Amino acid sequence: DQAAVDAMTRRGDRREILRGPLIYGIAFVVITLIYWKESPTGITALMMLSGGDGLADIIGKRYGKLRLPWSMNKSWAGSGAMFFGGAGFALIVLFLFHLSGEFSSPMIAYVIPVILVGLVCTAIESMPMEEYDNITVPIVALLLGHWLLPKG
Repeated sequence: DQAAVDAMTRRGDRREILRGPLIYGIAFVVITLIYWKESPTGITALMMLSGGDGLADIIGKRYGKLRLPWSMNKSWAGSGAMFFGGAGFALIVLFLFHLSGEFSSPMIAYVIPVILVGLVCTAIESMPMEEYDNITVPIVALLLGHWLLPKG
C-alpha cells in the first residue's frame, strides 16, 4: 500500500520501513520493558523519541522551508518541534506521574535536566543521519537522563 509507505517513510521507498520505523518500534518496546513507569529517565527518553522526533518529522515536512546548514534534509521548524515536543511532552508526562505519587522529587528538579536532555537530543536529531536518529536520540536521552535526572 503506497499510502502506508508514504506515511512511514521520508522518500517513499518501502525499504526505508526496515530502518527508521523498525528501529523506532524496537527502541520504544525495549525502553518500555526496561524502564516501564518507575523511571523518569525512561519516560524522558520515550518522549524525546515519540513526542520530539515524531513531531520533528511532521512539522519539518509541513513547515520546514528553512533548512539547517549542516543537514539539508532537516529544517529549523523540525528542530524546534523536536525540542519543544520532546521536552514539553516529557515534562507533561513527568508532571502527571508526579501528581499520581510515582515520583517523590519536587517537579522543579526535573525541569532543567529535561531541557538539557531536549537540547542535546535536538542537536543529535539534527545531524544528517536520518535512518539512525531513532536509535541515537533515545540512547543519548537515556545516558543523559541517568546522569542528570532525579531517580524518582
